[in-house]
Amino acid sequence: MSIDDAVERLSDDKDDHNRWVGVYIGILAVLLAICSMGGGNATKDASRAHIEAANTWAFFQAKNIRRNAISIHIDDMELMLATQPAMPPAARATVQAKIKDYRAEYERLTKDPEKGEGLDQLSAKAKAWEMERDIAIRKDPYFDWAEAMLQIAIVLASVHLIIGNTALLGFSGGLGAFGLILMLNGFTLLVRLPFLG
Repeated sequence: MSIDDAVERLSDDKDDHNRWVGVYIGILAVLLAICSMGGGNATKDASRAHIEAANTWAFFQAKNIRRNAISIHIDDMELMLATQPAMPPAARATVQAKIKDYRAEYERLTKDPEKGEGLDQLSAKAKAWEMERDIAIRKDPYFDWAEAMLQIAIVLASVHLIIGNTALLGFSGGLGAFGLILMLNGFTLLVRLPFLG
């Protein structure tokens, strides 16, 4: 084998190696795009769920204020009946009918299975929205860190192509693998890392 053949073979081997590093960089870029999408979705989900929870709690508060006002009316009317024993029977019957109507409204505001808008149902809905928000908030840091690891891995692999330092490629592979694990955990929350929430 001549020196020219050896140089050509080394050059071909280096080209093949660089092609595979290019493929590796492309895979990292795809993972980065998926990670970015997951992080964006987690942020949007957290915002949406937070808004829904706040709206549901506001509706809950409005109904609770109304229910408390009705409770005060009931107490006032019962006090009126107790302090005015000489009230004419027709007036007493009217007040008692109104108390009955107010009690029914009080119960409907507390539990409304027909519309699902009673205080009990609204509280459960708001808590469910808060839980969804909290899950999305827990996912977000995993995506943030995964993006950083994948970006650094891409840079290191690119620098390897320029200077040929194999240690950089190995370090890039480690960061890329760690970024992939963080990204997968962002989607699944299988493991909770204390420093990431």
